[in-house]
Amino acid sequence: MQILTHPFEPFFDKNSKVLILGSFPSIKSREENFYYQHSKNRFWRIFEILFECELKTVQEQKKFLESNHIALWDVIASCKIKNSDDKTISYVKANDINIILDKANIEKICVLGKVASKYFAKFYPEQKFFELPSSSPANMNYSLENLVEKYSIIRENNGFSWSR
Repeated sequence: MQILTHPFEPFFDKNSKVLILGSFPSIKSREENFYYQHSKNRFWRIFEILFECELKTVQEQKKFLESNHIALWDVIASCKIKNSDDKTISYVKANDINIILDKANIEKICVLGKVASKYFAKFYPEQKFFELPSSSPANMNYSLENLVEKYSIIRENNGFSWSR
């Protein structure tokens, strides 16, 4: 396996308030040059339900993120990974999230999945964050309804406690 470098920039602006971090883009996301583009990943469906909107195209997704002050990026800047399987990730270098934190008024950081959370805690041990379940099709421990409930923290603080 060769070391892959994250192929696209973080998505945010100075008005972003919530930062959502995944691990590393899937093959499909790398092909489409935007986050969560695998048709079976439930990420965008969760937001369609939470915000009662339609997010079928990358253009709609970007407009939604901007209007709801949500930033997207990944914890990992480069790594070795087999296909799109987070469990195979190794040789990790972290993205510098201060690129976002220094320019936006981030109030809440949400990290998606156990692998992303593990690396985020390793590289940013002092930073508080909410760990949310992965929206990946590989994570069948959570139904869509369960994921929507967990992700509702992105809209408001529903009494969830910080992971760190």
